[in-house]
Amino acid sequence: MSFKRALISVSDKTGIEELGKVLADSHIEILSTGGTAKLLKEKGIPVTDVADYTGFPEMLDGRVKTLHPKIHGGILAIRSSDSHMKSLAEHSIGLIDIVIVNLYPFKQTARKQGASFEEIVEMIDIGGPSMIRAASKNFRDVIVIVDPADYTWLMEHIKKDTITEQERLRLAAKAFNHTASYDSVIANWLNKKLEKDLPGQIHFTLDRLQSMRYGENPHQQAALYLTSDLEQHEDLRFEQLGGKELSYNNIVDMSSAYELVSEFKEPACIIIKHTNPCGAAVAENSAKAYERGFKTDPASSYGGICGFNRELDEATAKLIADTFYEVIVAPSFSQTAFDILLKKKNLRLIKVLQNIPATTQFEIHDTAFGVLVQTRDTMSDELKNSRVVTKRAPTADEIKDLDFAMKVCKHTKSNTIIVAKSLQLVGVGAGQMSRVDSAKIAIMKSNLSTKGAAGASDAFFPFADGLKVLIDAGITAVVQPGGSIRDEEVIKAADEAGIAMLFTGIRHFKH
Repeated sequence: MSFKRALISVSDKTGIEELGKVLADSHIEILSTGGTAKLLKEKGIPVTDVADYTGFPEMLDGRVKTLHPKIHGGILAIRSSDSHMKSLAEHSIGLIDIVIVNLYPFKQTARKQGASFEEIVEMIDIGGPSMIRAASKNFRDVIVIVDPADYTWLMEHIKKDTITEQERLRLAAKAFNHTASYDSVIANWLNKKLEKDLPGQIHFTLDRLQSMRYGENPHQQAALYLTSDLEQHEDLRFEQLGGKELSYNNIVDMSSAYELVSEFKEPACIIIKHTNPCGAAVAENSAKAYERGFKTDPASSYGGICGFNRELDEATAKLIADTFYEVIVAPSFSQTAFDILLKKKNLRLIKVLQNIPATTQFEIHDTAFGVLVQTRDTMSDELKNSRVVTKRAPTADEIKDLDFAMKVCKHTKSNTIIVAKSLQLVGVGAGQMSRVDSAKIAIMKSNLSTKGAAGASDAFFPFADGLKVLIDAGITAVVQPGGSIRDEEVIKAADEAGIAMLFTGIRHFKH
């Protein structure tokens, strides 16, 4: 299995000099184009320009370089086919045994501030994907390399002159995944240019980041993937600083905690259990926020996930250390806090990398009937456009609590009723089939006084009964979307009790 000829055409020149030297030392002829050929020549590595090899010059400002029968014939020919070999001989086409290609930086250019439409379009590679696909199709006879990380492997195997069919297949699969991802980014970019939030086709290419111990249950397998698109960078979005391996459920709860705590500008703490908040508070510092949030429901907090929107400091760490938690999520950890929490061997410490957006553009849900895709619920601060529908308007303090309650409500499973007081979560009624039951559970689960508290509902009250449960518990202000055919009945009940009510017109169902 001797290699006679390699074609190199790369945008990312990482490792090319060393690879070129090994190819040359192995007496493998190198064909190359443009900047790659120039670099290799400057390093004293013998190179044949593709234009000289094909006898046809580059044209159209470099758009046409490798689209030629002498290139694609040499890649696609099946070595064991007499007719293929005869055709190559008739047309003086030599075999190309190794194709080393990576593509124009379309994604990086499209993300670049101020890049013009024309500049981005020119980064749509044509020749590169064609060569990659040709080599991948003919993987039994041609080695295809698209990732500089594989150069060391290739150099070692060239020297040994041994590459199995299974290894060739692995490289071909990797190459097709590479071009599929590349094309999906271009297609999604063009769809956005047409201003289609939900176009006829959405292309998701997922890159595996790490495997999970198991899925929702031990008999299920799971892994964490990152989306390859313009909305998200493929960089790591968090760093695990301590604790045992993350599970599927840990990741889901981590996301719930981080997305909710990110709603607040002030120091905040969120405690999550099975994706729902069982503790939440805003305060002058993280330690106070945790202390108040923990009081919401100490029993349910056990084994939960804590999220913070400030660096976790020593004072907060000392408070946390008294309770068993699965995961702590924060932008950073002070050294003293880290040292304290690291003593709890199984506690996972997660540092969220702030340069990474908290959410992707779409939410995806697989069902028995197909895959549902929706844009994310990014609506916030809806109280600014809400309207008072009762005789009494809420006080300034009530408005603060209503806003806090609605932010928590947005991130809690529907049907949802949230009770809050003094920027502290007091009671949660989540995931019930009946809204009145959610109201009853929110009051029943309250470990703190509900007198003078504020209530939030993720959707309208279909009847006045749910509101009356809150009124009987001493709630003095409520926010809800409104829109029920019985709105007047609900407003009348509020007025009779002398409480304030706001209608936002925005529903926050979370299934």
